[in-house]
Amino acid sequence: MKAVQLTNGFGFEELTLTELDIPTPGPQEVLIRMRAASLNYRDLVILNGLMPVDIKFPFIPVSDGAGEIVAVGPGVTRFQVGHRVAGNLQQRFIAGNPRAEVLGESLAGPLNGVAAEYVVLHENGIVRIPDHLTWEEASTLPIAALTAWSMLIEYGGLQAGDTVLLQGTGGVSIFGLQFAVMAGARAIITSSSNAKLERAKVLGAWQTINYSEVPDWDKVALELTDGGVDHVLDVGGAATMVKSINALRIGGTVSMVGFLSGLTIPEYDVTGILQKAATVRGSQVGNRDHFEKMNRAIAHHGLHPVIDQVFPLNRIGEAFALLAEGKQYFGKIVVQI
Repeated sequence: MKAVQLTNGFGFEELTLTELDIPTPGPQEVLIRMRAASLNYRDLVILNGLMPVDIKFPFIPVSDGAGEIVAVGPGVTRFQVGHRVAGNLQQRFIAGNPRAEVLGESLAGPLNGVAAEYVVLHENGIVRIPDHLTWEEASTLPIAALTAWSMLIEYGGLQAGDTVLLQGTGGVSIFGLQFAVMAGARAIITSSSNAKLERAKVLGAWQTINYSEVPDWDKVALELTDGGVDHVLDVGGAATMVKSINALRIGGTVSMVGFLSGLTIPEYDVTGILQKAATVRGSQVGNRDHFEKMNRAIAHHGLHPVIDQVFPLNRIGEAFALLAEGKQYFGKIVVQI
């Protein structure tokens, strides 16, 4: 089978397409013929050696993908050959709140990822995908969609009439927009591109802010909502946290779901959190139960993920280069397998 690997060192330019033996599923494992994978910023950071994850070379990258079960090992009861599935990022995170013992076994760091024609996963670490989605669309669900769903719906308690502030037009933010609209909430989205903001309006954005033209987007959010937003999905990290907190209403929530401005510790006046009585929650994506609930909602509403570009597997380096540029895409970047 064909597989993408880092063999000797870090850097997406070091990715090589290699031939490996097709793995055999063991007890309670399934063999999945992967059909598509989607890229996340987490993948890029790990490939560049910037995240403290214990990587063993040779290493197969990319955490998110979808495919078809073609064989099952002894004792498998949850799935059958032919089922369309995707893997959960944390393979043992089944239910409840994040715990140290379940967060160490994550796909694409430290475990091998899914950028291969065939992958073996434990039956407890996968879920059925909605029937109406293409392989490419389904591949975008495990991190980007589940992060937005978990932070807004499961932990955030998003309700109809709430206001959500979303930063940029990457995968998590666009899913956040779609879920907010689905829930009857109002979405404000920021971008440096007016063209992207127009696309966000088509998806249902209530208000848009060009942060290049209006650097004080937090103050605009306060004015638009007469006192602040209920939820912020913060993808920037250190560079955006102060304004995210400032944009909140009293009692609002900031979900820290990304670190696009770097793996640094933000400096801010803690009195902002106290004065807002704010909740600041870090994201560990979501558990399998959340994933299954999200998929039921996606199926019920007929939601389709937004994909910017699709690359063949032998051009995965170009796909990562596009991801690294940061501002050149809308939604998700996908690789066909």
